[in-house]
Amino acid sequence: MAANLRIKDHWAEQRLFLGRLILSALLICALSGLVIARLVQLQLIDYDHYSAQSQGNRIRVQPVPPTRGLIFDRHGRVLAENVPSYQLELVPEQVPDLDATLSGLAEIGLLDPVDIAELKELIASHRSFDSIAIRQRLDDEAVARFAVNRPRFPGVEIRARLARNYPYGPAFAHAVGYVGGISAAEKRELDEAEYAGTAVIGKVAVEASYERLLHGKVGHAEVLVNARGRIMDRLGGEASRPGEDLVLSLDVETQLAAWQGLAGRRGAVVAIDPNTGEILAFVSAPSYDSNAFSSGMTRREFRRLQEDPDRPLFNRALRGTYPPGSTIKPLLGLAALDSIGLRPDDTVYCGGYYQLPGKSHRYRDWKPGGHGPVDLHRAIAESCDVYFYDLARQLGIERIASYLKMFGLGSRTGIDLGGEKSGLVPTPEWKRAAFRRREDQVWYPGETVITGIGQGYLLATPLQLAEATATIAARGKRYRPSMLRGVRDPVSGDIEYLGPEPLDEVAVTEPEHWDRIISAMHAVLQSQIGTARAVGYDAPFTMAGKSGTAQVFSVAQDEEYESEDIAERMRDHALFVAFAPLERPAIAVAVVVENGESGSRTAAPIARRVIETYLGTGP
Repeated sequence: MAANLRIKDHWAEQRLFLGRLILSALLICALSGLVIARLVQLQLIDYDHYSAQSQGNRIRVQPVPPTRGLIFDRHGRVLAENVPSYQLELVPEQVPDLDATLSGLAEIGLLDPVDIAELKELIASHRSFDSIAIRQRLDDEAVARFAVNRPRFPGVEIRARLARNYPYGPAFAHAVGYVGGISAAEKRELDEAEYAGTAVIGKVAVEASYERLLHGKVGHAEVLVNARGRIMDRLGGEASRPGEDLVLSLDVETQLAAWQGLAGRRGAVVAIDPNTGEILAFVSAPSYDSNAFSSGMTRREFRRLQEDPDRPLFNRALRGTYPPGSTIKPLLGLAALDSIGLRPDDTVYCGGYYQLPGKSHRYRDWKPGGHGPVDLHRAIAESCDVYFYDLARQLGIERIASYLKMFGLGSRTGIDLGGEKSGLVPTPEWKRAAFRRREDQVWYPGETVITGIGQGYLLATPLQLAEATATIAARGKRYRPSMLRGVRDPVSGDIEYLGPEPLDEVAVTEPEHWDRIISAMHAVLQSQIGTARAVGYDAPFTMAGKSGTAQVFSVAQDEEYESEDIAERMRDHALFVAFAPLERPAIAVAVVVENGESGSRTAAPIARRVIETYLGTGP
């Protein structure tokens, strides 16, 4: 038993205890050293960094979006303005459940459910602390509905902002355009700093073309916020600079005259100052209300516009392409005088139809009984098709194309609006490429013949027809069409006017060629034989013009065109071009009325109304 007893080693235990004590002390010193080092880093080395972050928790820098520039007509009448409005805004980092919030807002009628997916994409493209507009232009009822339900939606507020307003609505929509919410795709393309706090951007027409000038420069404000992010005080910052104001060349009264002239019809009117290229009127009908877009249109409303068979969103003045019909006859007459030595007094007999040598096919004149012997003057005044069938054959398609292109047909005018169509001036080379033909014979004489009266493959926009007419009025001088007349400083009010931009002139060998063509166009309206004499005979000013009719579909040779038997949308288009006064032209107009049938009866009265209004002689 005594052998099993062990003697306790106090020194060993003491050494073990001492070792553990030393190890613990070293561990404590190491950990304390880490804490001290971290404190030194936080409070001394990184003091400035964390001090700024700490300050940022209560002082926030907010963007101050600039006020969008105004848009005026040439006489200072407002076409686009900013009016006070309420909009619904959301700050993502303050919203606990985004899906539930958006669904809840839709339940109380503040959002359209079909727009939620697009809104989520838009919100995701912004920074979490940005205030994002999810609905604009709230009416009093919507504001009251949100106020009752506000506790349900943390992070959502109603804020007073300036909203875009267009006093003349649809009448100027295709010229001035509209603004709309910045989409996620647009957000990725924009400078984030430049558009911080901005909810809208120009979408089409002038609003889009001059977005850079209209937008202005963003500012910033330093605000004191509490722990919940609510603003407690404003400390300072840098003011934003409002966008530049634009002075357009449009004239309100002339634009409204064109708009009213097209009431209930589909078509376009473009009026130009022949001396500068300034656009005086630019109308496409039917149209849409720009205010509906600026207030935030739902997808359902937008789809309704898209599916409208009358296509109100389509800019016919800029993008509509039509066979120009007989409106190009003066251009062909000038080409013949200038290039093949046509003698104005030479006559062609019109018996109601034309045949190519050795061919049996008859190309009909609009007048079944024919015009009898006609010279150039009478052929333009009475719009004799047979004369120009033969003239086209003499000129040939290459020469025709060359002269039409000199007047701007077949290429974009370069107007300061996006989306312009170029139209089409056909040539054998174009046809070979378009139809992928390899054989030598791709262009046929009959195609040249019908090009002589503005049919076949030939296409032009109303803008191009107006520019060509302005070129005739200016006797060959050409200017690039422009919508912007000047830029107004929003602070000083000073206006910097832009000068006209000259283009290559249409040069002719003899100046009197212009006299002969203009005299014949004058006879169209103000002579006893003109096709539009009923419109121009009592005008209090001299004017010149040319009517045209463009076929929508071909009529067989043994059939007659009977409008009452043809669906309305299949009837001929009506065209008319004109300028006035004859001695010193101040305005050139092109009118296209889809399915209007007669240029003289349908389109010409609209042209006269526009000219009268601009010259100040109308009611």
